[in-house]
Amino acid sequence: MSGTNSTTYLSKRVADLKPSGIRKFFDIVATMKDVISLGIGEPDFTTPKPILEEGIRSLAAGETHYTSNSGKIELRQAISGQLQARYGVKYDPGTEILCTVGVSEALYLAFTALLDPGDEVIIPTPCFVAYQAEVYLAGGVPVEIASRIENNFQVDPDDIRRAITPRTKAIFIGYPSNPTGAVAERATLLEIAKIAEQHDLVVVSDEIYDRLVYGFEHICFPALDESLKRRTVLLGGFSKSHAMTGWRIGYAAGPADIIAGMMRVHQYTIMSAPTTAQDAAIVAIRDGEPHVAEMVAEYDRRRKLIVGGLNKLGLTTFEPRGAFYAFPNIRASGMNEEVFAEKLLQEERVAVVPGSAFGLGGEGFVRCSYATAYEKIEEALQRMERFMQRHG
Repeated sequence: MSGTNSTTYLSKRVADLKPSGIRKFFDIVATMKDVISLGIGEPDFTTPKPILEEGIRSLAAGETHYTSNSGKIELRQAISGQLQARYGVKYDPGTEILCTVGVSEALYLAFTALLDPGDEVIIPTPCFVAYQAEVYLAGGVPVEIASRIENNFQVDPDDIRRAITPRTKAIFIGYPSNPTGAVAERATLLEIAKIAEQHDLVVVSDEIYDRLVYGFEHICFPALDESLKRRTVLLGGFSKSHAMTGWRIGYAAGPADIIAGMMRVHQYTIMSAPTTAQDAAIVAIRDGEPHVAEMVAEYDRRRKLIVGGLNKLGLTTFEPRGAFYAFPNIRASGMNEEVFAEKLLQEERVAVVPGSAFGLGGEGFVRCSYATAYEKIEEALQRMERFMQRHG
């Protein structure tokens, strides 16, 4: 056994999995001082006080045991009520909602439950780095379709039509978008709905950023038509809207048979979402609205600052309509996105993420998160100005 490399024991699927392009830069940042990070997609706010206090109360009361595999019925009822009140779409809390360890687990469960080996999932890009990886880990084949800034980063329905093959099982959509900040237009979603119905495809819709929109309407995909609810898996959670990333609590809502399949995988891998986080999420729904509104207003203030600042530097920036990311075109620097991000980090200690980390269509762009303090964004823009004066 001497000289055996332990990596030879890895499955080919895991060995071939590409490391996250986001984490690569975080690892570099961790070794440096005085870095302003516009890289991480995490609210800089602390979880609002009423939610924190409920978590503390839950622990103090000894709520430290497993819940139902599907999650506390009180939380599922609250999620159902919120979706109906906000979007007019109704889910049975007993059979059509599953509480998960963040949306990341819900995404894994959805693809694992839906895909057989070789099944294809159409994924508009640029998109969050986990989507293609989760399809791959489930044995499926991710099929990327690039969206373009010229179309406000809306996926072209004709591109979806051209990508469909006999192996296509699902269409994935994720709006508001990470990394572009695009919000799906109703006409685009209606065309996707037509395609899904014509070809009998499942739609997986990640709407984790649904509450973070700025003067635009977020359209809940399954709420477009009752028939869509029967073929859609809706993913949502509390991480972004309620500054609860570390609590790891999300949910999936969908047809009872699909949710039951996802629950079987969840049952054998996770058991149940964290009990303390479930209790906190109930209060997030019940009492969190004023805090969400305050955070959205502050994100909007930062959004205007960073978009205006980047455009002044000659880094043409699409106006983000949702989430908390700006996606500037950096070709004016004369560099590609990888070199731009590396040089900006080394020379000015500002961390951004190369757009190519997010798939096709991300080339020539970088992602800048404005989920950081206003003053830090101001300083980052000053550093970027110096950088562009040298390289622009």
